[in-house]
Amino acid sequence: METKMKMKLEEEKNTIEVLPEECIANILSLTNPVDSCKFSIVSKDFCTASESDIVWEHFLPSDLISILSESQSGSSLLATSPSKKSLYLTLSDNPIIIDNGKKSFQLEKQSGKKIYMLSARNLSITWGDTPTYWDWITLPESRFQEVARLHYVWWFEIYGKINTRVLSSNTQYAAILVFKLMDPRDFDVIPVELTIAKFEERISTKQVWLDPNFDKERDEELLGLESPKPRSDGWLEIEIGEFFNAGVQDEVIQIGVVEIKVGRIKCGFILEGIEIRPKN
Repeated sequence: METKMKMKLEEEKNTIEVLPEECIANILSLTNPVDSCKFSIVSKDFCTASESDIVWEHFLPSDLISILSESQSGSSLLATSPSKKSLYLTLSDNPIIIDNGKKSFQLEKQSGKKIYMLSARNLSITWGDTPTYWDWITLPESRFQEVARLHYVWWFEIYGKINTRVLSSNTQYAAILVFKLMDPRDFDVIPVELTIAKFEERISTKQVWLDPNFDKERDEELLGLESPKPRSDGWLEIEIGEFFNAGVQDEVIQIGVVEIKVGRIKCGFILEGIEIRPKN
């Protein structure tokens, strides 16, 4: 039985291998980036087909040219990429700056789905243009030209929004707060409220700690709150909430990071932005 099964598999393999390379490429384009790479070890023909522009163009967003036109490096990226696969890998490894420096764009390597980050300049920050409370600085580890640094406030409010039409359809997304702490005050004793809303209606709300070194002596209810985790790029992150983008209609997702109830001074917070990425 085992011998017959091996023979059958070998026959099927040989049948597939007689297909033209373009036909194999079209078949692989219906998979995903991970599976396409796995198929490359099947045979020499599959290996060649899996590198084809036919395959990787299918994995790139259909509106990529429009997206790249918003970036100063977009035209040179297109001109210098030797293949669609090379372009795909570049965009998954290196975010590009778009929208006059207000956003970044990249691809999730595993799926090719879109990832955006809204810079601090693209967000609404209460008292953000008042130097007494916030100022704008340059940090070498930031992908953006400027980040927002908090001196001190009582009312801590950051809001952002994104239209779902720019995102990948049929995808569960998460909104992620990306930030640093530098000599922080009271973020270890005061939780912050994070919200996601659609059409002004909240779809998720939660309280979290923004300081990983939060006060462990707090009451039991607050001990279970989430706290931020370090990122590979040197920043901290914490999930604000998630939402599903069906891609059927334009919807505006509203995002909030707020603490206005306690009335204590907060300081030592540096805002990189809010990342919108597929939820794994």
